Amino acid sequence: MIDLYTYRTPNGRKPSIFLEEVGLPYTLKKVDLKTGEQFHQDFVAINPNSKIPAIVDHDTGITVFESGAILVYLGEKTGQFLPTSLAERANVMQWLMFQMGNIGPMFGQLGHFRHSAPENIPYGIERYEKESLRLCKVMDQQLASRDFLAGDYSIADIATYPWVAIYEHLQLSIDDCPHLLRWLNRLQERPAVYKGMNILKD
Repeated sequence: MIDLYTYRTPNGRKPSIFLEEVGLPYTLKKVDLKTGEQFHQDFVAINPNSKIPAIVDHDTGITVFESGAILVYLGEKTGQFLPTSLAERANVMQWLMFQMGNIGPMFGQLGHFRHSAPENIPYGIERYEKESLRLCKVMDQQLASRDFLAGDYSIADIATYPWVAIYEHLQLSIDDCPHLLRWLNRLQERPAVYKGMNILKD
């Protein structure tokens, strides 16, 4: 059994999508970011960086934090959505790192400046909107000749979808990214993606 410590954020939804895809039993452990539960001593013992998500795998006694590391761990544990051949694995890993190092930080900063900053800072909004749109173009070009980011459905798609799925909330106009929109529609039709995206809903 796996304990998933998470909340309703793009990063928090990645492991739940994977777990729903493979049918691994797991227990949701809500870490309420609004009340600062991520800083409680019990959770810091699981993730010293006080960020969600994190998992505790009671089958192996292994604890993993950081959403990308969790997906790699689960992919290796189950043998699903993470190829074993050197070339295919490298392809998946580079698109996973693309999400971790680019999509997450840029989309996250855009969301902050649009919705959470204490004052309106046009420079911040313009900077992160421009870079977020550029990244959407990169994905659109990649998806022009394939159904998924690394060819077959993989942890790269699972990691990226929850961030791109909030493009309307971020007020990103991606109408000129038809291949990216097609990819979004394809993923949102997967039952496991729907379940994983709707964790902790009242």
